[in-house]
Amino acid sequence: MRTTGRYRAAARMIAAIGAVSLVAACSGTGGATGGATGGGATGGYPDRNITFVVPFSAGGPTDTVTRMIAEPMAAELGGKIVVQNVEGAGGTVGSGEVARAQPDGYTVLMHHIGMSTAPALYKDLGYKPLEDFEMVGLVTEVPMTIVARKDFEPETLQDLVTYVKANAGKVTLANAGIGAASHLCGLLFQTAAGVKLQEVPYEGTGPALTDLVGGQVDFMCDQTTNTSGQISAGEVKAYAVTTPERVKSLPDLPTTTEAGLPQLQVSVWHGLYVPKGTPQDAVQKLTGALTTALADQKVVDQMAKLGTAPVPAGDATPQAHRAKLEEQLGTWAKVIADAGVKAS
Repeated sequence: MRTTGRYRAAARMIAAIGAVSLVAACSGTGGATGGATGGGATGGYPDRNITFVVPFSAGGPTDTVTRMIAEPMAAELGGKIVVQNVEGAGGTVGSGEVARAQPDGYTVLMHHIGMSTAPALYKDLGYKPLEDFEMVGLVTEVPMTIVARKDFEPETLQDLVTYVKANAGKVTLANAGIGAASHLCGLLFQTAAGVKLQEVPYEGTGPALTDLVGGQVDFMCDQTTNTSGQISAGEVKAYAVTTPERVKSLPDLPTTTEAGLPQLQVSVWHGLYVPKGTPQDAVQKLTGALTTALADQKVVDQMAKLGTAPVPAGDATPQAHRAKLEEQLGTWAKVIADAGVKAS
């Protein structure tokens, strides 16, 4: 499989941000005490490296967003943030590790909408999102796009619905695996269109999109952070964006409502979590650093290029984050139950 222009661009962006660790100059508090001895955070927090766990592969949408905010957060905290990718089982492996980590403020999870779908998908999840984590704040809500190989016959979203209904047995719908954002969006598409399609799961959005560009699969639903480059370059055929308003970086792409499928509305929200029991001073400092990072013009510009934006300051809080998670847990439990989907 070949690397597309989008991934080369992502690689350059990640290299610019920092391939593994993102460092800010220390604030001169090297003599402070804290979690280094295994205890909770103190007024000197942080006095050692903070690890941001991304439960998905490097270079993917969630990893890209994490690396965007880690540098300005590290600068605000006066310390060092290391980004660690812990892949597996739709994000549940990395999430489980963070849930079981020492609650001292030095292990932070970046997760997306999958935090709200995992309980409905996995019988033995091993953690409870509302009980085993403290919320730090929401980060961004990324629109989804419906894209197809560029020589796929349907020209509009309504054409696509008509076509897949007539050819359900042979149309292939790619996704990044059960529980991935692309899988969830695909479920909503099938429900809205009233059709059951042949789904082709991949080990991540990278190989799925590569095969779509190469013509090995017909269409998929994926985040703008992953598809904007191919859409702009004409490497894929784009039908719609799944949000109420158009995306500034893709002004010619209609919304699903404009394109005749208003039932398909979904965005991929991201948030930061720490283990339950993390001292509130550490949570507050992380929330403050997140708020500062989301106001950073470099972050705003980077996100805009990928078709998204930071959440409003009022949503980058533990309270707003918890409310969002509670609402989404209920929403997706019904969608997944109705679809009869379970992860092994």
